[in-house]
Amino acid sequence: MTFSIVRPARVALASAFTALAFAVLAGCSFEPEEKIWEISGPVFGTSYHINVVLTEDQERLETLASGIDEVLEGVDASMSTWREDSELSRFNQRSDQSEWVPVSADLLRVLQKAEEISTMTAGAFDVTIGPVVNLWGFGPEARPEQIPSEESLSRALAATGFEKLELRVDPPAVRATPPQYVDLSAIAKGYGVDAVARFLESEGVEAYLVEIGGEVSVNGRKPDGSTWRLAIEQPMAEGRAVNRVVALESRAMATSGDYRNYYESEGRRYSHTIDPETGEPIAHKLASVTVIADDCMTADALATGFNVMGYERANELAVRENIPAYFIVRTDEGFETHQTPAFSSYVTQ
Repeated sequence: MTFSIVRPARVALASAFTALAFAVLAGCSFEPEEKIWEISGPVFGTSYHINVVLTEDQERLETLASGIDEVLEGVDASMSTWREDSELSRFNQRSDQSEWVPVSADLLRVLQKAEEISTMTAGAFDVTIGPVVNLWGFGPEARPEQIPSEESLSRALAATGFEKLELRVDPPAVRATPPQYVDLSAIAKGYGVDAVARFLESEGVEAYLVEIGGEVSVNGRKPDGSTWRLAIEQPMAEGRAVNRVVALESRAMATSGDYRNYYESEGRRYSHTIDPETGEPIAHKLASVTVIADDCMTADALATGFNVMGYERANELAVRENIPAYFIVRTDEGFETHQTPAFSSYVTQ
């Protein structure tokens, strides 16, 4: 995930069909009818698409769009590693982090969740791995002309480790020895989804779908009473195809895969997902993993951790913890899919 300046949202009816239907009924004296409205725009180097179920009220929709931009700008200003003036970047730039550094309650909340998932995955999810990610050319710095040396990787790995970060709840603060470079790219997008969802609920929106770069949270149902249906992509470097469809209500879903963000050098493929244990891009056969959770921040972080672990280890953990997870694994014949027992109830096709 990359961060960029939030720009004004676009508000529209979610489909041409509903727009046409509304035009036909505009002159009739029916009671106001709820429809699906879409609010969309660019953010975090990707885009967001938000569906809200409301009667037509352009002023309210514009207010929601403005509020969404404000919420996402706040996440960006706090957690971006691409903005030198962000709250997180200011912490990363400190040469001495041994004293408590005050942080916002939101940033602390994300760091607490990151610590929880790091512990659960035995370090497969690690927000301090940023310097190693940067060495491989997947961070804000330019891609290196050659792959990192064993010496540089060993040196960077020795200085990282989620256990080196200490968190304080009251008042919110963080410290680290030695200094750490914290990268929240694998969890902040999910947090952004949750933040928008909380904002919508505070504005009285009971039914919505919030999607940022493929990470999703839904609540309530569509106007016709049906649940939200979400597609899980087939792993493809180019183009898009559906592998599976799930139905969700009041849940969040996130997917992590190695099939889009990668580069090739001297005939070898390097994924953007780095294993904190080895310091190298993952090289197993798990192409993508999708996780369903109560909140998108958790789903986002777990999906990344599972992707690092590979199918066998991740599936064992997901089954033991009763986590809904769906795995797409490469084989010599193509792809095969696996799902945990907790995931099966969400599948529609």
